[in-house]
Amino acid sequence: MKPKLALITGGAGDLALELCEQLLVAGYEIKAPSRIELDVSDTGAVEDFIKNCDQIDLLINNAGLTKDQPILRMNESDWDDVISVNLKGAFFCAKSVLLKMMRQRSGHIINIGSYSALRPPIGQANYAAAKAALIGLSQSLAAEAGSRGVRVNCVLPGFLETRMTRELSEEARNRALRAHVLERFNSVADAARFVVFLDSMEAVSGQFFQLDSRLRSWC
Repeated sequence: MKPKLALITGGAGDLALELCEQLLVAGYEIKAPSRIELDVSDTGAVEDFIKNCDQIDLLINNAGLTKDQPILRMNESDWDDVISVNLKGAFFCAKSVLLKMMRQRSGHIINIGSYSALRPPIGQANYAAAKAALIGLSQSLAAEAGSRGVRVNCVLPGFLETRMTRELSEEARNRALRAHVLERFNSVADAARFVVFLDSMEAVSGQFFQLDSRLRSWC
């Protein structure tokens, strides 16, 4: 049998690099283009890239962008750029791989979400809106594609020690830590290990998984 092929967008990020390592160990072939190699906000570039892949068994929509500002200082470009990468980019990629997966009658799309979708912090209206919509996109697509054997899930990896979060102040980091009842963060390796495990769960679709210890209400 041919090995499974995984496409990971945002391939230069810390989580993507760890996913590459763990998926390779699990026997996958990998394509992990950086933003320079594949700008997910460019529909034509996405279609051309995916058209050149013979098969795609796993798509991980990992590409992300933040442009945090209080909403009164957030301009239209800040809004559009974040929505374009985090939401429209995931839509473009999912749409482009879907026909291949439906013809195979198998495949898995995993969207990388954020806790900001559930408890939006001040200054992230654009990012929180995009990530909340990503959960809805995941569940709607799961309903559409399930009869053809295609799974769609969303993973909220939690606060990870990455290049993005290293730019936060010590005060902001400590505030985030105190919100976790276990008072510790996941590692990038933890999150990647869960994603690889989730791909092995062939009866799971239309779900979103929060991987940290922050509490949320049921309503």
